[in-house]
Amino acid sequence: MTEEKKDGEEGEERIKMEQERARRVSASDSSLASCGERLRNGDLVAFPTETVYGLGCHALDENAVLKVFEAKHRPLTDPLIIHVVDTQDALPLWATSTTSSSSSSVLKILADAFWPGPLTLVAEANTDKVPSVIMANTGYVAIRSPSHEIARKLITLAGVPIAAPSANRFGHVSPTNPNHVLNDLGLENVWVVDPLHPMENDAPPPNPSSQQQHESQVLCQVGVESTVAKVDEQSRTVSILRHGAVSPRDMERCLRDAGIHDYSVDVRARTTSDQVKNVAPGQTVRHYAPDVVSFLISHNRWNKQRQRDSAAADQLTPEEQDVVAKAVVMDFGKRLAFLKDKCLAYRDLSPKGDSSEAASRVFQYLRWAEGVHMAERVYFPEIIVHGEQQDQDGLGDNHDAAAAAGDASPDGLMMAIKDRLTRAASGVVIDEFR
Repeated sequence: MTEEKKDGEEGEERIKMEQERARRVSASDSSLASCGERLRNGDLVAFPTETVYGLGCHALDENAVLKVFEAKHRPLTDPLIIHVVDTQDALPLWATSTTSSSSSSVLKILADAFWPGPLTLVAEANTDKVPSVIMANTGYVAIRSPSHEIARKLITLAGVPIAAPSANRFGHVSPTNPNHVLNDLGLENVWVVDPLHPMENDAPPPNPSSQQQHESQVLCQVGVESTVAKVDEQSRTVSILRHGAVSPRDMERCLRDAGIHDYSVDVRARTTSDQVKNVAPGQTVRHYAPDVVSFLISHNRWNKQRQRDSAAADQLTPEEQDVVAKAVVMDFGKRLAFLKDKCLAYRDLSPKGDSSEAASRVFQYLRWAEGVHMAERVYFPEIIVHGEQQDQDGLGDNHDAAAAAGDASPDGLMMAIKDRLTRAASGVVIDEFR
C-alpha cells in the first residue's frame, strides 16, 4: 500500500469518526425543534427525564429503534419503553384500547392518576402500529408519560412517540447528567440535550468547572428509572416488574379509590439472563453496574456492629483490613459507617436514610465509585425492607432470619434503591470482606 493511499484511508476514517461523535446541544426552543426533526428522520437524541437520561428514537420507525440497540450494545431481548405526552397518545398503541375491556379501564385509571410521572404501564400491543423489535417480540408494549419539561417539549416538537431506554452502555450505571451520556456514548451518532449548555453549535469537551457544575446540578429529580407495571386482564392483576417511585400500595389505593376491586396488585420483579425475552426492561441480574466488581455486605454482618454488641462486635481480620483498604464504600443510612476510616473512599447516599435523597444520588455515586483511583471493589449494604415479598429467583434473599421484619420502610423509592444496588452487585451478598 502506498503512503498516499494509506494517508487517504486514515483521513477518511478520521472524518467518519468525527461525523459519528456525539454532539452536545442546548435545550433552547430552536435546539429542541432541531432535535425533534432529527428524531422524525430516524436519528438519536439523548434527553433528560425526571428519572434518568433517555436515548430517544422514533418509536414507530423500526430502523431507528435498531439504532438504539446498536448504540447501547443492548440485546434484542430487552424491550424499550415508549414515551408519550398523555394518555390519549398511548391508547392507540395498546390493543386493549380498541375494546371496552376491564384492562382498558385499569390502564386509563392508572395513567390518569400517575401520568405524567415515573410509572410505565405494560399491556398487549397494537401490533399494527408498534414494531415487534421494540417489544422483544413478546407482543406487550411498555408506555409512559414523563413529567420533565424538556422531555415533554421534545416529544411534542417531534410529533411522534419516542422510544427511550437509559442513555448508557447496556448494563452500566444509568446516566443522570449529559456528561454521563457522553462518557458512555461519546463516539455514537447522537445529540445530547444539555440544559446547562449555552451554545447552539458543537461544544468542546467540558472543562473541570462545567463538569463539577453538572455533578452538583440535579437534572433528573427522581434519579432512578420508572416503576414498571403490567396490566393483565386474564389474571386480573397489576404486576410490578420493576420497582420505582410509584409503589404497589400507591397503585392498589388508586384502583380501590376508583372502585376497581377485582384486580390485585402483586410484585413479580425477577432476575434473568440477557438471553431471556422480557416484557419489561431492567430484569437482568447484572444491571446498573459500575466498572469495578461490587458486593452487598449482608445485613447480618453490618447489623451486629450497629447494635454495638460487644460479644459479636464486627472486627476486621488482617486479611479483611487489606481488602477494605482498597475498596470504595457506598453506604446508605450509616449502615457501613464503621468502615469509613478503613476504606479507600466513602460516601453515604443519605446518612439519615431518606429514600428520596438516596434515589436522586444513587447513579451519580455509582459513577463516582467506579472512578476512584486504585479502587479494586465497591461495597454496598444489604437492605431488608419491612414486609418485603422475596422473589422466587433469589434477588434480595434474606441472609439473616432475625432481620425478617426489615430495617427500611417499604416505599417505592426504597424498593427501587434496594433493587438497583442488588443488581449493581449482580445479587452477590457476602458476610466476609473479599
